[in-house]
Parts: sequence; C-alpha cells; structure tokens
Amino acid sequence: MLINGKALQDSNTDQMVFKIPFLVSHISKIATLTPGDLIFTGTPAGVGTGRTPPIWLKHGDECVVEIEQLGSLRNKCISE
Repeated sequence: MLINGKALQDSNTDQMVFKIPFLVSHISKIATLTPGDLIFTGTPAGVGTGRTPPIWLKHGDECVVEIEQLGSLRNKCISE
C-alpha cells in the first residue's frame, strides 16, 4: 500500500493464511457472491497504528493498493 507515494505495506497473496480459492468457497456457502463484490481479508504488517509514532490518514492523503496482474485502486482521503 502506498500513502502519498510512500510504501507503508508490502505483501502478496502467497503470504495469506487462507488462500483465495478457499475464501471464495467458504464465503459462497453463507452468502451469494456477485460480479463486483469485494472480499476484504485483513492487512499485512506495517499498519499505521503499529508505527512509532502512529500514522493516521488525513484530508488529502492518497491511498493506492495494488494486486499484481489485476490492477490498482486509488482513493483520496476526504474529511469533513
């Protein structure tokens, strides 16, 4: 994950405890998955609250997450 262009977390699906096919199968037993659904699986090491000092998103920050060979998701933090 990049925050304002700086890598804060770096991992891949090989490091996951439960692999993607298992997760899809398990979730499909209790919920109907449809195109466009997202499955959130948690976070790798490097989360902001575990840093010294802690890092919190603030207004205007840009967060980019990427899945190799699939694409990236870019969001801008907006606070009111």
